[in-house]
Amino acid sequence: MVNHSSPVGFFLLGFSEHPHLEKILFVVVLCSYLLTLLGNTLILLLSTLDPRLHSPMYFFLSNLSFLDLCFTTTCVPQMLVNLWGPTKTISFLGCFVQLFIFLALGTTECILLAVMAFDRYVAVCQPLHYATIIHPRLCWQLAAVAWMMGLLQSIVQTPATLRLPFCPHRQIDDFLCEVPSLIRLSCGDTTFNEIQLAVSSVILVVVPLSLILISYSAIARAVLRINSAEAWKKAFGTCSSHLIVVTLFYSSVIAVYLQPKNPYAQERGKFFGLFYAVGTPTLNPLIYTLRNKEVKRAFWRLLGKNADSKNT
Repeated sequence: MVNHSSPVGFFLLGFSEHPHLEKILFVVVLCSYLLTLLGNTLILLLSTLDPRLHSPMYFFLSNLSFLDLCFTTTCVPQMLVNLWGPTKTISFLGCFVQLFIFLALGTTECILLAVMAFDRYVAVCQPLHYATIIHPRLCWQLAAVAWMMGLLQSIVQTPATLRLPFCPHRQIDDFLCEVPSLIRLSCGDTTFNEIQLAVSSVILVVVPLSLILISYSAIARAVLRINSAEAWKKAFGTCSSHLIVVTLFYSSVIAVYLQPKNPYAQERGKFFGLFYAVGTPTLNPLIYTLRNKEVKRAFWRLLGKNADSKNT
């Protein structure tokens, strides 16, 4: 076994067993990454420059967009290098940095989506008290809690994972450094790490998801008590984008981190992991812009300002 303190690198196998698929995935991942950069940067600009979007909902959405930008930039460049050429290595330091940031941002997104669900609950169920309850100070506090929980999870989980005694071949059967893949690479006793992963998955995935479901159950009950098609339409418009994002994100997270131990699930988990790392950050801005009239209006107002400045 390799000395667990030795700063040797790893081989990221990814989809190397399917070389014909790698070139296709390279194009898909590259296009998705460019769309992620464009879409999330646009949301950040609109949320910052348009005064009509200076509200709690768009404050949390801008946090999500910034998180997605960092999330994809952590793993996609390395992924593109591995998919394009024969070199599929990553240094020990590179793996440490990638795992640390990936864990922190993934955890932050889990909690941030729960915070956004609470925001939607107050908006629908307590509309008259919304401004009093979801005030700017609380928004900053909730966002800070989400980011700090992500940082804490990464500080605990990353060193514990990379201290494992890894097998001499150092081949990670994945396209990036993730906790489940690194645990499978170990040739030593991984009981503590598996328990740690299971506990953190329950606390940071299952609990936030449960809070989201509770929030939307309360929203559904409140809406069903209103005999107004207009109110139903408004509530659906308020919550639909967030519900779609939650469904896409949590389904891929559960498939990656709570999958059973068998070769079929492991191979399938790679595709879910790819969607988790690349697909959801690409789709999030599309979902929020295409289904949100306020964001679309802000976009056209931004174009109008630019056009006016050019004319002058």
